[in-house]
Amino acid sequence: MVPAKLKKGDKIRVIAPSRSMSLLSADTVATATKRLNDLGLEVTFSKNASEMDEFCSSSIASRIADLHDAFADKTVAGILTVIGGFNSNQLLSHIDYDLIKANPKVLCGYSDITALATAIHAKTGLVTYSGVHFSSFGMQQGFEYSLEHFRKCLMQDGAIELQPSSEWSNDPWWFNQNERQFIHNEGYKILNRGTLAQVEGTIIGGNISALAALHGTQYMPEFPENTILFIEECEEHVVCFFDRFLQSLIHQDGFKNVKAILLGRFEKANKMSEAMLRTIIGSKQALKNMLVIADMDFGHTTPIFTFPIGGHCSINLADSVSITIKDAA
Repeated sequence: MVPAKLKKGDKIRVIAPSRSMSLLSADTVATATKRLNDLGLEVTFSKNASEMDEFCSSSIASRIADLHDAFADKTVAGILTVIGGFNSNQLLSHIDYDLIKANPKVLCGYSDITALATAIHAKTGLVTYSGVHFSSFGMQQGFEYSLEHFRKCLMQDGAIELQPSSEWSNDPWWFNQNERQFIHNEGYKILNRGTLAQVEGTIIGGNISALAALHGTQYMPEFPENTILFIEECEEHVVCFFDRFLQSLIHQDGFKNVKAILLGRFEKANKMSEAMLRTIIGSKQALKNMLVIADMDFGHTTPIFTFPIGGHCSINLADSVSITIKDAA
């Protein structure tokens, strides 16, 4: 089930299913709102988006009410999450999945939102999106690639060929918009070529630690035949945690259906070297004949592309690496 694309004149709803909008500065909110308005989208905010408790979040009841209202409101065409966090998996047993199934629409966010977006896909079949938050639109420099891929994925039809960004950053831009550090992007790194010249299948994935919180539950999606895993990790988890979570994914039922793994770029604080990553991948017998590509533009560095969870990915290795994504096969 693929939601309708966003178009000029559409209304979007900003919700906070993880951390609160109160964490954002007034300038960030203003910049983000203007950027979305410039796309022709009308921005509205959920009733409880700015509620904040001692965990920088809000009550389950408030977050569920905002989520349900956003899906039930016929005037809302798409939903953007404010920011990530740690606790969106608290909501999963409280969600009215029939309501969502009856009102399919775009839901986009990343990081901790992986748990919410993946669970909704698993329970309803709705294609959801891993991509920029509302807060991301508040970035004043280095946002062009993210904006372009948000527009291509959520506002245009057809397949999208993913090209590496020209540069990337992993600085705390939200503290200082003027002093940014950009790094030349050397492109994708093929860690394993696998045995096939072309691989295609259904996209499952997002933040690997958020996915790990779903293992063994009804909210973890099955790996359909020919799955392409998109996974990334945030700075809170060091190398050994990534290894642990990757091994846990390998232990999931149906992992034999995974045909390729695409890894989002690690943050500097992860201290993941290319040699260390190659050692981790090389230690997994299950990955021996599988295509594995690293340093892709998604995850917790910027910029990032938006990709459809439950969508389709095609990878061609005949000459150079060619990767395309689309909402459905």
